[in-house]
Amino acid sequence: MVGGGNAGGGNSRGNTTKVEEVKPHPVMETLSGVQYCINTNPPFLESTVLGFQHSLLALGIITGVSTIIVPQMGGNNHDKAEVIQSMMFVSSISTLLQTLVGTRLPVVIGASHTFVIPMKTIVLSMSLLCIDQHQPPEKTFANTMATMQGALLVASAIQIILGFSGLWRLFVRSLSPLSMVPFITFTGLGLFSFGFPRLADCVEIGLPHLILVLILSQYVSTFLKTNRLIFDRYAIIFSTAIIWIYALILTSCGIYDNKPTATQLSCRTDRAGLIHEADWVYLPRPFQWGKPIVDLREATPIIFAGLVALVESTGTFIAAARYASATPVPPSVISRGTFWLGIGTLLNGVFGAVTGPTASVESAGLLGLTRVGSRRVIQISTGFMLIFSIFGKLAAFFASVPYPIMAATYCILYAYVCFAFFMAISVPQHFRDFLPTSNSSPINTRSKWLNDTVAVVLISSPAVAIIVGMVLDNTMNSEEEASRNDSGKNWWERFIQFTKDLRNAEFYSLPCRLGNCFPSL
Repeated sequence: MVGGGNAGGGNSRGNTTKVEEVKPHPVMETLSGVQYCINTNPPFLESTVLGFQHSLLALGIITGVSTIIVPQMGGNNHDKAEVIQSMMFVSSISTLLQTLVGTRLPVVIGASHTFVIPMKTIVLSMSLLCIDQHQPPEKTFANTMATMQGALLVASAIQIILGFSGLWRLFVRSLSPLSMVPFITFTGLGLFSFGFPRLADCVEIGLPHLILVLILSQYVSTFLKTNRLIFDRYAIIFSTAIIWIYALILTSCGIYDNKPTATQLSCRTDRAGLIHEADWVYLPRPFQWGKPIVDLREATPIIFAGLVALVESTGTFIAAARYASATPVPPSVISRGTFWLGIGTLLNGVFGAVTGPTASVESAGLLGLTRVGSRRVIQISTGFMLIFSIFGKLAAFFASVPYPIMAATYCILYAYVCFAFFMAISVPQHFRDFLPTSNSSPINTRSKWLNDTVAVVLISSPAVAIIVGMVLDNTMNSEEEASRNDSGKNWWERFIQFTKDLRNAEFYSLPCRLGNCFPSL
């Protein structure tokens, strides 16, 4: 811009003054390759398969949580099958409401691990009460479920009030980039205990699945030099099918016949006990296990678990918006989503669930893995969840996948953008949990020195992070310029060689002007 005379604050002599126009920083796209954003839809067949993938993830989480809690409630495999179907039914309705009138983001509303600890507290207290009354296991299960339902109904009221009144909007408005970065990062990293430690329950099928998902999703398309996204987009389906068949072969060959019970439950494909016990057709009903019991002492931990679930869901909403190439989510939209998440908690309490709902982190990770952020895909997944909730044998078939296979999937999806971070926390956690309770290493070879050497490396978070980071950084599309920009290699190159940065000669070679504070190097 050019100004003369006294205009624009120029001098009286009329000399022209050149004022540089301030330009904003250009927008840098850090998530390249998104093919379908939130409002664009893949072809119908492709959308259907992608929706099926999302429904499998929801079924895996619900099955894992039910397997932990239902047996402790006194429930049998038939009860567990009904709980799984009821939770899938509620998850399908909650997801559909969230995508239609909630945040309208492509997010699956699934089961939350946050509620596991307070729910187990209810299980323990109700079990002791029923022991005193000498009640049969089925009565214990019904009473415990009634108490859980009452606690969820109370927690849902708090969530609905926070969302409807706009109080949660005030919380979101107070977030800054300094607080947002760790908030979003640990939305996925906070679930590290459900990653490698659960994978290691049967490492012979969990670790191959982890490696296979990485190969199919990150390397196959580059190796085949094809632009058709088949193996990477459907990596979860391909890898799960392959490793499931592999686990079936190991089970049929009798590999686990003489193994401990815990190993057989984790590794065998015939120990789920759901297929024979599940009904062919089952329609979840409101209050099917009896009238809810409201106990404020039991409901208080559930209320705070619901608040934590709101925090987790807020982080997932923001991450899902990024993966779907949507605009940053306004606080008012997140508050509206909080209201409908409270409605989902209410439905969990009405139909009977062993945990509360949350926005699925693994589903958001799958958006980044497939590069498909279409809302339509998530809405199609609700159809599959509804089918699983009604046809019990079909749901039981897919729910019988050994959980280490699903845990390997979650290792990638929980922290898709920071996989090295997740593994650096999750892998050492397994070794820290194992070593204090055993004099041996989790690595069982004939050489003790080799076992200890590997354990020393893998128990270190920095060591795991640098190993995983270097392998992936130097093998995934390293020749592409876009990959170099995303990884920061262009910025880092000038610091690799001494002569690339002129300041090196001044700082490391010349003595300090105030004295020889720096020796000549």
